[in-house]
Amino acid sequence: MKKNYILTLFFALVFFTTLSGFSQNNANNTTIEQSIEDLSIYPNPVTNGKTFIYITSKLNLTKKIEFYDVLGKQIFSIVLTGKELNISNLSKGVYILKITENNISETRKLVIK
Repeated sequence: MKKNYILTLFFALVFFTTLSGFSQNNANNTTIEQSIEDLSIYPNPVTNGKTFIYITSKLNLTKKIEFYDVLGKQIFSIVLTGKELNISNLSKGVYILKITENNISETRKLVIK
């Protein structure tokens, strides 16, 4: 009988020490989020029939711009080498822009009134 208590105690200790090895600790699972430095879209909102917006960042590298409607459907995609982007083919509404520069992506909302 004494032997059963010792075995039970041993298995309990093993169980509780391995239990902490399988737990998730958020302090160790940190993710590094990258962002495009100084990303700016202007004018936003777009008013008075303006046909261009300007998309700038600190590095001003080539950017891939993807336009989505509010339902998440991709409308079109373009590669922007400068700062000026022609939006004359877009109607009034709200758009989500996914901007990718140097393999870093960010999303922004664009409003055309």
